[in-house]
Order: sequence, then C-alpha cells, then structure tokens
Amino acid sequence: MRKTAAIRKAEIVSVVLMLADRIGPDRVTTNSVANTIGITQGALFRHFPSKSALWMAVAEHISSQLGDAWVNAASSCDDPRDRLSALIIAQLVQISTMPALPMLLFSRELNVENAELRAVFQERLATFSEMLQHEIKSAQEAGVFRQDVRAADFTILLTSLVQGLAIRWSLGARNFPLQAEGERLLGVYLDLLNEKGSKTCAAH
Repeated sequence: MRKTAAIRKAEIVSVVLMLADRIGPDRVTTNSVANTIGITQGALFRHFPSKSALWMAVAEHISSQLGDAWVNAASSCDDPRDRLSALIIAQLVQISTMPALPMLLFSRELNVENAELRAVFQERLATFSEMLQHEIKSAQEAGVFRQDVRAADFTILLTSLVQGLAIRWSLGARNFPLQAEGERLLGVYLDLLNEKGSKTCAAH
C-alpha cells in the first residue's frame, strides 16, 4: 500500500533522528537518509525541498514531543515541588527516547549552519527554564523552598544538571540509567533548596 505524504514525512524525520544518533548530526546527508529509507533523493526532496527544511521538520517534531511531555508533567501534580521534579524527570525521559538530542544541541548544523534551527531550540530551552523557575518561585512562596537562593540561579543549576547528565550519558556509551541517576541527583539538589525542616520530595 502506498504511504501517504504525512506518513512518509514522519518516517523521514524518524530516520534523520536515528542516523543523527548513529553517525552524528553533522554527518547526516539527504543521500544517507534517502538510502536508509530506500527512496531516491528526488523523492525525498518532494517532501522536503532542502536539507534545511528537513532539519526544521525534525526540530518541530522534537519541540512538539518536549512540549507535550512538559505540559503532562506540570499537570500531573498539585504541589510545586512535585511539579518541579516531574518536569526534570520528563526531560530526562525525552532524552532517553530521543538520544540524538544532546548531540544535536552541540552540532555544527545547529550552532553554525542553520539559524532557524538554532532559534527553535533556543525557544524550547527558554520555555523549559521558565517552567522550572515558575515552580521554584511557587515553592518559595509556599514556604517549601528556602528564599535566600534566587529562583533564576537555581533554575540554571537544574538545567545544568540535566545537560550535564545528558552529555555524560552520551559520552559514556549510555552505561548508566539516565532517569535513575537523574532522580538521585535531583534529590541532592532539592535537599539544598528545601527550607529547613521540610521533607525532600521524592522525584517522579
């Protein structure tokens, strides 16, 4: 049965992510994508007229996946400390699901060659930081988190935790469970932020 344009586009995006994970984003070419799928470059260009358009479709897919995961995490708990934990763990789960993501963030394609792609990822990362900072401020206002630490500063520490874990996981051939390690270290970070006498929230 002939595949619809939408199904073929989704297949192409999936293959780009697979190849980016396997050989690195900067080595992905339209020829390698077409050959992996078993179509001609001409057929590929009927769906995506340029390599830049192909990467934008990948970025939009990643952006959608991340956004849905964050919304679900933030709506899964009533307590701001729980929501903060859920957001961090949701991000780590998404990285596990899309292991090419850490390499893509440091690729030449993103940082040098494709300004539109860079803008999409910068906007997504800014949104994630804003969501974390909102929950930290909410917990501070509720007297759960200490107030002598700026919410913006702790947001940077938490985003650095996620990024550092993702890089260590990628460079270490994924030789440790990313989510479990994230939950462990998140507990350490939250202990530092907890108001004296407040119990540490278990990460979800």
